[in-house]
Amino acid sequence: MNSDTKQNIRNLSLPDLQNYLESISEKKFRAKQIFEWLWKKNVSNFEEMSNLSFSLRKSLKNDFFIDHILLSDQQVSKDGTVKCAFSIGESQIVEGVMIPTTTRSTACISSQVGCSLACTFCATGRLKLLRNLTPGEIVDQVVYLNQLSIENQQRPLTNIVYMGMGEPLLNYKNVLRSTEILCSPDGLGISPRRITVSTAGIVKMIRKLGDDQVRFNLALSLHAANDTKRNKIMEINESNNLAELSHALRYFHEKTGSRITFEYIIFKDFNDQPEDAYELANFAKCVPCKINIIEYNPIDDGEFQQATAEKVKAFASILEAKNMIVNVRRSRGKDIDAACGQLANKNKPALQEGRILKN
Repeated sequence: MNSDTKQNIRNLSLPDLQNYLESISEKKFRAKQIFEWLWKKNVSNFEEMSNLSFSLRKSLKNDFFIDHILLSDQQVSKDGTVKCAFSIGESQIVEGVMIPTTTRSTACISSQVGCSLACTFCATGRLKLLRNLTPGEIVDQVVYLNQLSIENQQRPLTNIVYMGMGEPLLNYKNVLRSTEILCSPDGLGISPRRITVSTAGIVKMIRKLGDDQVRFNLALSLHAANDTKRNKIMEINESNNLAELSHALRYFHEKTGSRITFEYIIFKDFNDQPEDAYELANFAKCVPCKINIIEYNPIDDGEFQQATAEKVKAFASILEAKNMIVNVRRSRGKDIDAACGQLANKNKPALQEGRILKN
């Protein structure tokens, strides 16, 4: 089905579909019908598109294929968090997580197979980058995790975060295309304010987000507010330093009006001291923001440890005294390696047992 002569139809935008239909002398309004079958109904083959003519379905089948990820494995944490392993292609797996609380259900989704950034505290960073995910492969994660939320929590997803495997801004085109589908009334109809894209700090792409005037939220994985410490844990900082990031974030805010979220994993005896808090407060003043202090989740043979509860509390108090909006985030799903920084495909189940995700 996936031959060299066929295109992946789920990589096409609505205008792309309209242009295609015009090229084969079909009515443009059919594009919205096709779009609905692909995204709202999540069909796996063209024969299911029952309100299209036989000849149009035949043309679609001749010219396109529909990509779908498969659910390959699923683990449930004692706190209700669910981690899903999704197989894509013949031998590749990405992970997505559904995180429930009393008031919300959040989908944490992946944008790449592996990651190229090699942050020292992150299990995903130890994997090689194999490839970018397509828009359809990204959206499929949301579709399935939404099903889980409805089944387990009796409500649809309330939030979506691009904080799984990979660096979203290094898969820029496909990530933005996926957010368009998620937010489109002809797609899944999710508010962009319910979506957060997290980056390790790619300066030129943050500025591009501003130029494109995106409507979703932006989070920066900061974790240290001086270049010496950030260079040690995040190689990306050597080519995208804090001064450059500050300018890019101001530019993004000027273009979009959006508040930035700073994510700060707090490590014992590394970035948990009062001087670290003062540096963070000083850096964060560059834009309207909120700060999420995140509990560290140990990974195999990692060099870091969790900061003590007392240090975390004192750290947050310093920021609050500087009039910062601060949230201390407790990890969810640690017992199944589903917490922040732990996604690494530890257990790769048999791919032939996967099944297509359906609405």
